Amino acid sequence: MIVSLTGVTGNMGYEAIKEVLTLNSVEKVKALVFPTDKRVKKIRMLGSRVEIILGSLADMDVCENLVKDADYVVNMAAVIPPMSDQYPSRAVACNEVGVKNLIAAIERQSVQPRFIHISTVALYGNRTHVHPWARIGDPLLISPFDIYTITKMRGEFAVLESNIDRFVVLRQTACLYDGLIFSNLSDGLLFHTCFNSPLEWITVHDSGVLIKNIIERDSTLADLDDKFWRKCFNIGGGDKNRITGYDTFNEGLKLVGGKTKDLFEPSFNAIRNFHGVWFYDGQELEELFHYQSETVEEYWKQLFKKYRVMKIARIFPKKLIKKIAIMRLFKDPNSVRYWYNNNDEARLLAYFGGKSNYERLMQIGWDYFPLLVENKDQNGNFIDFAALKDPKNASLTPHFYDESKPIDIEALRSVARAHGGRLLSKKFVSLYDKLKWQNSDGDTFIARPYTVLFGGHWFNPSYKNNVWDFDRLAKVDKVYASLWYDSHSPEENHFYSCDTNFNACVAIVPHRLRCGPSLRT
Repeated sequence: MIVSLTGVTGNMGYEAIKEVLTLNSVEKVKALVFPTDKRVKKIRMLGSRVEIILGSLADMDVCENLVKDADYVVNMAAVIPPMSDQYPSRAVACNEVGVKNLIAAIERQSVQPRFIHISTVALYGNRTHVHPWARIGDPLLISPFDIYTITKMRGEFAVLESNIDRFVVLRQTACLYDGLIFSNLSDGLLFHTCFNSPLEWITVHDSGVLIKNIIERDSTLADLDDKFWRKCFNIGGGDKNRITGYDTFNEGLKLVGGKTKDLFEPSFNAIRNFHGVWFYDGQELEELFHYQSETVEEYWKQLFKKYRVMKIARIFPKKLIKKIAIMRLFKDPNSVRYWYNNNDEARLLAYFGGKSNYERLMQIGWDYFPLLVENKDQNGNFIDFAALKDPKNASLTPHFYDESKPIDIEALRSVARAHGGRLLSKKFVSLYDKLKWQNSDGDTFIARPYTVLFGGHWFNPSYKNNVWDFDRLAKVDKVYASLWYDSHSPEENHFYSCDTNFNACVAIVPHRLRCGPSLRT
């Protein structure tokens, strides 16, 4: 058996290739590595069964070589933040163009390999305490100015609409890896995580085990056709791994003897426009492949043992650590304070609702900032956080059709109407028919019922251009409104976009665009 892997020098990809190589049935692993990636040495050390292919997904010939004779192709390659913020054109080339090239290469094979595509939790966009739980079929409300997510969305749509016989889309949740702390202390991306964002974590080890277990079960039992292939799943970490952004900082800062409130202030981080959820249906993959073994608590214990030398920082005053480790990042173009100091109106609107909102936030301390972990919702009202984390109490986003009944054409029409559009096709036979739809702008598009109902995709301007027009769309689209107004006001009328140089732009509809600086270095 031949397995082709992309993204093997990344955190999840490296764990996956190690796990796949433990399968005796795997004769060869074809590993795609970018030509200038210095981590190729690590891959060479994995043994003679690994064939390294140097190249890029943006090169069709490379994709053809990668998938030729393969039984499985696993795409874990992605240009992620902060790299996607600094070099957005690379994100387009890998996350969007590269995926489409892979699809085309697989479709051309006389015997198609099975395709496992790793997508992302980021497609669900910003979540608050109102709807912290997500499931397959929820609308995709990608965060403005996030080039990573918009390109991943387009790539995923291409997979779901492809002519590959057996594919699967797996939406990866937030990953824990060895260098997490040091990576986050090197870029202003640190300040994008909202303190109240629901986050579900998984370790890269467990993610690698999942890939191995999928290949092992499918290649031996061959019982996954109706259960797994041609579907979407959320890769969850389990109930012990569901926390918030505030908790995440708190746990990591224990390494230096600190707490979130010691080293951060409420105004350091965004209050919206992030991405993070708890997966209501995360157990579905676990029941199939039994890959969840590590918890957030265990991860931090292992990390503290590995980096015991960091304990020396505990002898320094917390104010000093705050200044040299956290506040030094204020000069980074990806940081909140940089946007404020440089009057980046576009991003201040997206992440705070405006400069004036941010200035008010700068005036308050932790005593006046509502935290979910302290049983306060975003308005400061009491909320039972323990009850909120219990899936039995989950407030789920409506899918706008009767989910207790078999899918029929009326279910499709109902979803289209909720989007402010309509189903133009007159017949419906299966979830994988190519049907014609019309959105609220009158634009027509082709998509499978599965892509719309279970993928959560619905054609809007983001699928063609780098624009985020949800303030306008939510006014006529009940599906988008059901989530967008959890963190936005119906009175907001902002049109977010990136120009051809990926500068962040904003307009108050219908006024002209105002652009802020690009984050590219």
